[in-house]
Amino acid sequence: MAQKKQEQKKKPVKRETPKAPPKAPPREAEKEKPKEVPRATLAENVVLIGRKPVMNYVVACITFFNSGEKEVIVKARGRAISRTVDTVELLRRSFVKDLEIKSINIGTEEIQREEGGTRNVSTMEITVAKKGS
Repeated sequence: MAQKKQEQKKKPVKRETPKAPPKAPPREAEKEKPKEVPRATLAENVVLIGRKPVMNYVVACITFFNSGEKEVIVKARGRAISRTVDTVELLRRSFVKDLEIKSINIGTEEIQREEGGTRNVSTMEITVAKKGS
């Protein structure tokens, strides 16, 4: 029995984990490479319509108006255009009674397909503002 206790009391062997090699200094080509210029950012008062429920976009518009924006632009393309119209109509009829539709712009964008060729996608932009602003 004394031997068993001695075997159990053995200390575990510490194993060293391999250290990561130090990073190499950047190459000359990487140093001189200019940083990517970010795409043109959208104005702060733009709501892009996608696949989410209509109420999400209505709440986004209300949030813009409550934060002091005078005008909100609601944009969509393709199948989301009907959701854009629903968003503006729900906003106008139920939530912001003094809402004025400033402009409605429609257009077409050409999208490059992976297989080659182009495809036309309809776009819509509705600008709404509170009356008196």
